[in-house]
Amino acid sequence: VQLVQSGAELRNPGTSVKVSCKASGYSFISYYIDWVRQAPGQGLEWMGRIDPEDGSTYYADSVKGRFTISRDNAKTTVYLQMNSLKPEDTAIYYCATNTGSSYRPEHMDFWSQGTHVTVSS
Repeated sequence: VQLVQSGAELRNPGTSVKVSCKASGYSFISYYIDWVRQAPGQGLEWMGRIDPEDGSTYYADSVKGRFTISRDNAKTTVYLQMNSLKPEDTAIYYCATNTGSSYRPEHMDFWSQGTHVTVSS
């Protein structure tokens, strides 16, 4: 299993960014893909999830309405669209496969290398 994300991003507050996560090495629709972030000096925070089979999504209350997760099954790629960015969104964003239903990062299986997103004026 391999998850490869797009590169680092720098954005001004109030703007948007879209991070991609390309999956390979397994049947793409078999596992949930979760998004987790780690802000500087903070622990891992679960952001949301997509079921690649039917496209259903779930979000943490902290990002609901600003962040959107989508997928392109033909490209075996999941996307995290982040709008109305705030300085506190500065973090490393990870995608991870999840064979279970837990939202706890320690229960996720395979992780990407992460994408640094910096929101600063």
